[in-house]
Amino acid sequence: MDEIVLRLEIRGSVQGVGYRWSMVEEARRLGIHGWVRNRRDGTVEAMVSGPREAVDRIVAWSRRGPRSAAVDAVDVFAGEGDFDSFDARPTE
Repeated sequence: MDEIVLRLEIRGSVQGVGYRWSMVEEARRLGIHGWVRNRRDGTVEAMVSGPREAVDRIVAWSRRGPRSAAVDAVDVFAGEGDFDSFDARPTE
């Protein structure tokens, strides 16, 4: 299976609106591993790992997020790591 790892930087009104917890639910539903966290600069950062089709779906989801979010942009970078689950991490 074609597994990939990507790092996402999500900008907009994405903190304090349930974005991280909604992403945890969606990632687990899709079978994605990795993590998501708030950044002190107001962005949300995520590392997503899994089959290409599932990762493409979580990237598409990240561009809209939960209803209460207003996503302005998602920057996608090559990522790295080996993850067993998908979790919310503390702000960094």
